[in-house]
Amino acid sequence: MHALPIWHGETIATPLEGGLTNLNFKVMDVKGSYVVRFGDDIPEHHVMRFNELAASRAAYAAGLSPAVIHAEKGLSVLEFIESKTLAEADVATPEMLARIIPLVRKCHREIPKYYRGAALIFWVFHVIRDYANTLDEGGSNYAAKLPEYCAIANSLEAASGPFDIVFGHNDLMAANFLDDGNRLWLIDWDYAGFNSPLFDLGGLASNNSLTEQQESHMLELYFQGAVTDDLLHRYHAMKCASVLRETMWSMVSELTSSLDIDYAAYTRENLGRFRRAYDTYLQS
Repeated sequence: MHALPIWHGETIATPLEGGLTNLNFKVMDVKGSYVVRFGDDIPEHHVMRFNELAASRAAYAAGLSPAVIHAEKGLSVLEFIESKTLAEADVATPEMLARIIPLVRKCHREIPKYYRGAALIFWVFHVIRDYANTLDEGGSNYAAKLPEYCAIANSLEAASGPFDIVFGHNDLMAANFLDDGNRLWLIDWDYAGFNSPLFDLGGLASNNSLTEQQESHMLELYFQGAVTDDLLHRYHAMKCASVLRETMWSMVSELTSSLDIDYAAYTRENLGRFRRAYDTYLQS
């Protein structure tokens, strides 16, 4: 990191917390501050760094994300934004949702205008089925539950259409929103790709523990009007798929990741979220 040819003078590096698939550092030189992200492709999670880089550059061009300063195999360097990282409680407030949803809509509609090169589609139902194969082959402790998860995913896929296709961020955790006091930024494009807008909305709700009332407000903001029962049912189906994918992501990470993270606890947390989301879907 210190040997990169882009620095001006002496560098000071400090680790940044967060990131479940990357190692991140803040680096300062005499001209400014930057974020250095280390991460190779992660095929088992469908993370391809060429796609992350292209999405990051397009997101900057669309006015959503910090600039990419430098990139090479296994790392990228981005502009550091002096800001507050949002927490779940921040996302859930009406005032913050009113700021976040236009940012998400802009992501969905503007990034394709600037994205260059081959692009990925992030189809959650394919990811779930692929995770099931990975877990079965790896001898996961959850192997006995995989047929049930796949059957649920197949039913959710049938229930969540017809589909609009937009360019999704596909990982709307609170920590991927930055507030610099004047505006919001959206960061970390590991899972970016064309998708249904309902996937991002479902992920935003489940990742940030939105209440039913807050979800209704979120959907009305995004669709700019009243939400029909049909749309609400399709939304809940996609939200369930989003939570199931996150749960199985953690199951796979238990088998494959070398990062010092308690993935088993994260799996248990998300299984609880999935059961609650699935119960709500069945009642919708």
